[in-house]
Amino acid sequence: MEWLDAFILGLVQGLAEYLPVSSSGHLQIFREILGIDLPNNVSLQFDIILHAATVLSTIVILWPLFRRLCVAFFSFRRDADFWYVCKILISCIPIAFVGFAFKDYIEEAFNNMLVVGICLCVTAALLCFAHFSDRTRSGAMVSPDKGRDIGWWDAFVIGCAQALAVLPGLSRSGTTIATGIMLGDKRSKVAAFSFLMVIIPILGEALLDLFKMLWLREPAAGPGGEQVTIGVLIIGFFTAFIVGCAACRWMLSLVRRGKLVWFAVYCVAVGVISILWYCAN
Repeated sequence: MEWLDAFILGLVQGLAEYLPVSSSGHLQIFREILGIDLPNNVSLQFDIILHAATVLSTIVILWPLFRRLCVAFFSFRRDADFWYVCKILISCIPIAFVGFAFKDYIEEAFNNMLVVGICLCVTAALLCFAHFSDRTRSGAMVSPDKGRDIGWWDAFVIGCAQALAVLPGLSRSGTTIATGIMLGDKRSKVAAFSFLMVIIPILGEALLDLFKMLWLREPAAGPGGEQVTIGVLIIGFFTAFIVGCAACRWMLSLVRRGKLVWFAVYCVAVGVISILWYCAN
């Protein structure tokens, strides 16, 4: 893998982790386009770096809220912030179950361009449903503060949506935010909740991937495989981090203004191209 490949994949990860277009799906698409063939342990190493970068960008952009929630939770204040963290933990239960039980199977069985294309079209449908349900419920002029606060049941349902988004092409941010909006939650709150709720699963997945990488009995590069140098990892990390900070801030603004439906057009277009790519190859 060259530094330009790492830059492009870092750019894709930083943007697609927050925008409702599926980071896993776009990484798969760009790996196909760039012809990148990484051995399992090297691919895990690079993915850990990219995910760590986007987690860090979430913490940086949401630092005032993140710090307040940490203080409340670890000091056992039993206030609104403490229960907010508990709702985040509730939302992590479905993805934890799916991750432990089915993650490897899902990656092996569904990690191809056909599934990516179909799931991108499903993401588009969810964004459209969320948009029109929001307009139907509140009228043409929708305030971001209209709706209810995220409840316990809402947190669990949004967590189930996150668990379904392990499929490549099904956007995690798009699925969780659209689900929250369809449940009637405030748009001003649901995006931040969506970004915060992914921190624990990503860190957990990174630890699992690190464990697998350390114990994986494979050579660093096989026939047709590629190596990843420290410099390439650094480029991928900082690209994903810097772009992720900008994308996170932008996405928060887009959700408040109710502009996510436009990404549905993009998802359909890329989804159809992905399906045609699969059929052509």
